[in-house]
Amino acid sequence: MAFETIEVDASGAVGTIALNRPEKLNPLSVLTLRELAEAARSFDARPEVKVVVVCGRGRAFSAGADVSVFAAGAPSVAEQRAAADAGRLMAEAVERMRAVTVARIQGHCVGGGVVLAAACDLRVAAEGARFSIPEVALGIPLAWGGVQRLVREIGTAMTRELVLTCRPFDAAEARSLGFVNRVVGDAELEAATAELVEVLVSRSALTLEATKRAVAAASEELVSTAGAWSDADALLSALADPDSRAVAAAYLAGLARG
Repeated sequence: MAFETIEVDASGAVGTIALNRPEKLNPLSVLTLRELAEAARSFDARPEVKVVVVCGRGRAFSAGADVSVFAAGAPSVAEQRAAADAGRLMAEAVERMRAVTVARIQGHCVGGGVVLAAACDLRVAAEGARFSIPEVALGIPLAWGGVQRLVREIGTAMTRELVLTCRPFDAAEARSLGFVNRVVGDAELEAATAELVEVLVSRSALTLEATKRAVAAASEELVSTAGAWSDADALLSALADPDSRAVAAAYLAGLARG
């Protein structure tokens, strides 16, 4: 299966989905979101694959989405909405994979990149990884079911703080919050992830899937993502809201001033 913005591979029981636009820090374009969803679904047709590593090539996991494209260039409102909804469908496809997913995180993990990581079952981060959720500062809500998934992983209070203030946090804080499972030295990231994958692969496919489905069912009962369908509407509304656009302009101007 050929993709333009990601690389997909499988060797025996282990698969890989890699964001592959390192020169731009692996942004999540609409095309990339749709390719991620397609790749995730493709692994369900490969029962021999027990574990899939989700990663980004180069020095970043993902710089997040270019939200400006969601409201531009589409000839109809329906197509604009479909573009804005692509991230939710991506997160759901990754989360629902039969195989256990392990996010391998280095460098920047921003906005939609955090949602992609949250959709994975386990997360390993390099010490130098830096996380941020800048959506509210950019005048848009965190969409794609991101709020619900963060509440599941780190609780209500810290989700409010990190999403509303948009303050960055490092790998050590991500570990203390329970967002990542392990933090390792930057040079040790690939080896540590491979070690975790080796442990998982040694388990039976049946028990891995049964456990994954049980945890997913419990998580959905605690915090459902069913309401995330409306995230696309909130996103498009914010992109058309003058006050939200003014907030975004002020934030970007501040960044430009350094």
